[in-house]
Amino acid sequence: MHREFIYLLVLLFVILISFILLKRPIYESMFTGFLVMVFLLDKKEKLFYYLIKPSTNTLFYAIVAFLSLAFILTKTQVVRAIIDMLLALVGRFPGGAGYVALFSSTFMAALSGSGPGNVAATGVFTIPTMIESGFPRALAATVEMSASSLGSMIPPSGTIILAFGILDSLYPGTYSLSSFWLMVWAVGLWFILQRLITLFFLCKKYKVRPVNKEKIPSLKKVLRNDWKALILPLLIFLPLYLDFSLEDQIVARLGEAGASAFSDSIILFTPGLAALYALAISWKKLKADRIRLVGIFTEAVETIVPVAATIYFAYSISYLFGDIDMGGTLKLYVESLNMTKLQLALLLPIFLTFLGMILPGSSIVAIFGGAVIASLAAIGIDPFITAAVLPALTGSLAGMTPPLAIAMYTAMGIAGSGMKETSKLATVWVILHLLVAILILLSILPILKV
Repeated sequence: MHREFIYLLVLLFVILISFILLKRPIYESMFTGFLVMVFLLDKKEKLFYYLIKPSTNTLFYAIVAFLSLAFILTKTQVVRAIIDMLLALVGRFPGGAGYVALFSSTFMAALSGSGPGNVAATGVFTIPTMIESGFPRALAATVEMSASSLGSMIPPSGTIILAFGILDSLYPGTYSLSSFWLMVWAVGLWFILQRLITLFFLCKKYKVRPVNKEKIPSLKKVLRNDWKALILPLLIFLPLYLDFSLEDQIVARLGEAGASAFSDSIILFTPGLAALYALAISWKKLKADRIRLVGIFTEAVETIVPVAATIYFAYSISYLFGDIDMGGTLKLYVESLNMTKLQLALLLPIFLTFLGMILPGSSIVAIFGGAVIASLAAIGIDPFITAAVLPALTGSLAGMTPPLAIAMYTAMGIAGSGMKETSKLATVWVILHLLVAILILLSILPILKV
């Protein structure tokens, strides 16, 4: 076996022992794996360099900022306003509650990048609504699970920013973050379409009814009372889109270095602006209970720091692997195997799906992301598209694929569904999701590059 593959297997083994057998937190397991790799690769003299380097990366702070924004949104009832809007629009259709869950949970999960966290935050609204409109409990659980799992692969999820960081380490300065975000959106639309089609046929199969009329809010009332909350998606998307669409003008005015600094400022400014806006429009409700407002930020620290620490050490591992050119070496090795595009495009997604049964998505991206991008590039698959699909093959699948399927278990707890029937339906979502990813990699499902 090639030496680089042995290093990857050792890292995977160490993390699995710590995370599954010793039941240590994933961030602690990632740190342990990082230390083992430093000593195994004889990079002890650069230990502190790898530990400090992520703190200089704008992308890391962007991840923390969006995690904080997602937490604030769930605590200020902005989510409720978005759900009411969707209920008013599609609640009258058969299975309307499922479409509300799909769109609202996709939006919220994209901010946090956490499938299980989003199931807990929005599933308490969407799952009971689905059950009341005739969804079987297992179907309600898996619809919410699949929708929330989209968050890991749709901007501004932290997993996506991590994937871009790995792409940028392999091809420095070749791609911009704003263009990458639009590419990931283009990829994400295929998965949203797949879920819409799947949901349509499952609603037909189980004869799901529309939401009860008395449960559907008036569209005029929602627009009158909650229009301010509906502006929030524009505040998040518009700055990033303008940064991309005006890239040439910004470079001409500020130069390459200035344009890069401007993009970094945008990515950090956007979640802060959105968070302040959410607090401002919720201020009257929060004003009555200032202690609750303080509690929001106290609870946020306890929730966000473990996730941020996991991603931080993931970056440390990626810098270490970049230093030894792990991706380049594996690329040469894959080329020597003479595998066809079809063979490798099938093998690697299935391999990542297997890893998702035992590891969180961000860890898989950090450990194997560079190798996957480089390996598929070696057989002619565009690394830009591979990096855009990578979160779909890691973070999204990890939340849905047993036995790790935390998003599924969280949804089961809310829905009160059984393990057997829920696992069967979850497998349907997983297989179709995996199929779409493979078809995109093979260019059978076209992606318009920006």
